[in-house]
Parts: sequence; structure tokens; C-alpha cells
Amino acid sequence: MSEPRLTATPKLRVSGLGKSYGSTPALKPTDLDVPKGEFLTLLGPSGSGKTTLLQMICGLTEPTTGRVFIDDVDQTYTPVHRRDLGLVFQHYGLFPHLTVAENIAFPLKMRGQAPTDLARQVTTALDMVQMGSLGTRFPRELSGGQQQRVALARCFVYRPSVILMDEPLGALDKKLREHMQLEIKRLHRETGATVVYVTHDQEEALAMSDRICLMNHAAVEQVGTPQDIYARPRTAFAADFIGLSNIFRGRVTRASDGSAMLDTPQGLLCMDGLEGPASGTAALVVRPEQIAIGGDGQNSVAGTVAEMIYAGSETRMIVALRAGERAIVRLRPGLRVPDLGEAVAIGWRTADAVVIP
Repeated sequence: MSEPRLTATPKLRVSGLGKSYGSTPALKPTDLDVPKGEFLTLLGPSGSGKTTLLQMICGLTEPTTGRVFIDDVDQTYTPVHRRDLGLVFQHYGLFPHLTVAENIAFPLKMRGQAPTDLARQVTTALDMVQMGSLGTRFPRELSGGQQQRVALARCFVYRPSVILMDEPLGALDKKLREHMQLEIKRLHRETGATVVYVTHDQEEALAMSDRICLMNHAAVEQVGTPQDIYARPRTAFAADFIGLSNIFRGRVTRASDGSAMLDTPQGLLCMDGLEGPASGTAALVVRPEQIAIGGDGQNSVAGTVAEMIYAGSETRMIVALRAGERAIVRLRPGLRVPDLGEAVAIGWRTADAVVIP
């Protein structure tokens, strides 16, 4: 699956880019455009090809096929240090014998920056990551979050053409990760940098991205805004990987009134008016927040409350259905919480579902 070409020249473009090790593809030939100033996240499970794609963009891995273009210039075989890229990895890579300010100044010195300009740029970078008073400290004197800020400042300080980030928050705890997500979003907004960000964390991708490139089995599964991919997944994998989904599989049929139906173990489910196949098998995808207790809506299925999960801001109800299937329902505030083992009917509007061939 390829991303359609944009009308304007993209900041970054990969064309037919692929990598194989013998007969095993690490990344099938892929096309992808990244406009200037966009925050694009490569999202997918381990082995999906996202890190391989990032490494070929930055030059750490040589492609088997295809080309990498930056500002419409072929950079496929340009050495890493000449590609004008910024790199941030999960392991911060700070020099332990250098202070925070010296770590940030290092890429500027390697580029022959004048000392007077260098000091000013380091001060600006420190202020940008809100560490202006910590320039004389050494990495061992910093917390994990502070070290990651230094790594970000060192990357942003020389204003690279494209910034590549590979799981930069993977080693941080949940609360610190969420804080650093906000910091990275702020830096992106303030600098206007073009960012390609790798993660396997779907919540992180939804929170940070302008667009998400969802990957699976060494190929692109779907590209779109977080809202598009969440609300309109194109494949069962996309529906299952991004957020929580209820997926009802069955065979497409026609009711006596001519409306399109899906024959499932839960009975006939209406999918009339939804985009989908006219025949064959399909899957009906419904998000937990679109399902209501009481069987309201054009579709209704019956089951028994099997589990209740309290998650602070929400309560999820697991309903045991026929044929061993289960449904997840996000309970709406103010409604009565059913008892475990209680028989319930749950329902949804056809317009709130998606059909996937």
C-alpha cells in the first residue's frame, strides 16, 4: 500500500524503498511522502518494518531497492553525517565526560560554528527545553527525563532539515512519558521541524502525530490522521491495533427488504448505508464508546456481563456473547453499572460502525 503523491514537493520522500535479508523482507517496497513541518509517526508492532524504514532514511541501513529524497535531492547513498538529519534514540547517547552545555554544543563544534554564535545557540537550546540553569551539570547528575531533554536540545540546536526519533521515550515511566510527549509537541510547534517518529505505543501516536503511518508485516497498512485511522480503519489489523475495537465477522447477505446485512454468530447485523463489499465475508467494527446498554440503535446483541474494569476516567464492561465472543463497552457516566453475571442487551447505530472487507 502506498501513500498518494502530494501536489507540493515533500520535504522527505521515499520511493519504492525496501530492504530484504536473503528471501526475508524487512521492508517491502514502500512509497511515502512527508510534507515540510509535519509530525509523522511510524507505528506498528515489533517486526513491522518501522525501524528499518527509519534507518534507511537516515543512512544507517542500505536499501535493497528504492530511493530516499530530501528536498527532492536523492540522498539514498549519501553518508549519514551529510544528510542534514537530527537523530534521537531511546538511549540518550550523551557524553558522560561533558557537561550538559558541552553535549549540546558538540554538533555545532563539529560543523565549525563560531564560538560566539555557539554560546548563544546553546543558551537558546537550553531555554527551549527549560533547562537554562543546568548547563554546568554532567549527565550522571540528571534524571532520565532531564537527560532526554538534553538529547532533544542537542538535536534541535543545529536546526536539521529532518528530525528522526526512534522510540525516544521508551525507557521512561508512564507519567514522565506523557510529560515528554507534551515537550516534544511543543518543540515541534515552536521550531516547525519535520519529524519522523517511531513508536509501538498507539496512545503515543494518537496524541502526538499530524499523521500516522501504520505498519504491519514489513509493509504500510494505512496512512492518515489519527482521527481518520481511529474512526475509519481500512483493515481489521488497523481496527484492532489502534484503540479498542469490537469486531464482528460474518458473511454479507441481503434482508427481505433488500438492506445489506452481515450474518454473524450474534445474528444478522445491519450494515446498510456503510461502505463495504456487496458479497463475500466482511467484518463490522464498532468502538466501545459507540455501544450503549439497552439495545438502542439499529443493531442489538445479547450477552452476559463477564467483567468490569475500572480505569479511573472510565469503566469498561466486558460482555460475553454467543460462540465465545466478547464485546467491550465503555460505560457512560451516570448510568447504572450492571452486576457481574447480569443479562444485558447492547446496541449501536449503523452510522457508528465501519465495514471492512
